[in-house]
Amino acid sequence: MGFFDQLKNMLSSEVRRTVTTGVNNAASQAANKAKAAANTKKETFTFSSLPKTLAEFQALPEAELKTPFQAGALTVVALCAYAEDREAGTAMLNFLRGPGGPMNPRDLSFINDRFMDGKKYIPYSYFAGATPDNDYTPSKPYTLTVATSAYSFENPGYVRVDLVSGGADSARNITLREKPSEGKWYLWEQFLLSGVRDPKSQNPWA
Repeated sequence: MGFFDQLKNMLSSEVRRTVTTGVNNAASQAANKAKAAANTKKETFTFSSLPKTLAEFQALPEAELKTPFQAGALTVVALCAYAEDREAGTAMLNFLRGPGGPMNPRDLSFINDRFMDGKKYIPYSYFAGATPDNDYTPSKPYTLTVATSAYSFENPGYVRVDLVSGGADSARNITLREKPSEGKWYLWEQFLLSGVRDPKSQNPWA
């Protein structure tokens, strides 16, 4: 085979590889987009009032914990209760933890630290209408949205849900763990209590 024939074959092989790679990449991107679309879902929950006791909390239909969305929404509700009454809020959070057991002193200390200096408004910031300008006063009835994304289902048996705060630029998340024998989802960990923008009444530059 002459030099030019060899060169021709080499070029043809390279073209085939390039085309094949391009097709595979396009197929992979399409599959990733389809997966993201399938995993992206939102559920909105509305509460006429927020529970003040564990009994009221357990009476909510969402307390069935049949979906990670329900468990995620009730995590916000429980943190709001904790901001007002630590004993009641602790009982609600322990209920959400289920087989994971009650919160330990370190868990409680972490939450208490987040609420220092009058920052009990943080969990309320996840409700619709709550913004820094109105000191994070939610619209009534209390409404919040829980969402999943392409990254929510990376670990089998766990789901990460996202919530948007009226005082933050990016979503915060909660991880829920499934107990298959019960068909329920329980609180595994939450990252909702990071700082948000100061409410207007506490902002010296407002």
